[in-house]
Amino acid sequence: MDEEYEGNVEATGEDFSVEPAETRRPFRALLDVGLIRTTTGNRVFGALKGALDGGLDIPHSDKRFAGFDKEKKELDAETLMEDEPEKYQSHFSEYIKRGIDADGIEGLYKKVHAAIRADPTIKKSEKQPPKEHKRYNLKKLTYEERKTKLIARLQALNSAAGCADEDDE
Repeated sequence: MDEEYEGNVEATGEDFSVEPAETRRPFRALLDVGLIRTTTGNRVFGALKGALDGGLDIPHSDKRFAGFDKEKKELDAETLMEDEPEKYQSHFSEYIKRGIDADGIEGLYKKVHAAIRADPTIKKSEKQPPKEHKRYNLKKLTYEERKTKLIARLQALNSAAGCADEDDE
């Protein structure tokens, strides 16, 4: 089935829909967003776009993709940069910090897309595990530890009460 429905071979960013072939229909899936708010430009629609480009047949509309203009009724990814520059700066701060502009993203995605097509196997991350686990709550004490802690506290209270009694006399 992967030879028959190859998916989007060239990453252009345009809407890509899988057309059924003569022998088998494409794998059909439905997008279940759960409790996520389906606002225009939400990242769940970015995942939807990736699944569509991968060759899945998912019923959808372009209206919720980032950059959809309601008045023109067309998809334009550069509307955010022109209309709301502050929001653009906050959304794409990592790209701006690394010096990747809008023209460079296309080349980056084409390079990644070609690498995935060449070798689609999942590679393990080579991150080092954390050295020590951060503990935000107290460690649970055993029965013996609780017992000795209670005895020490009672002795401290008794000695403090004994000193207070001696001072009063």
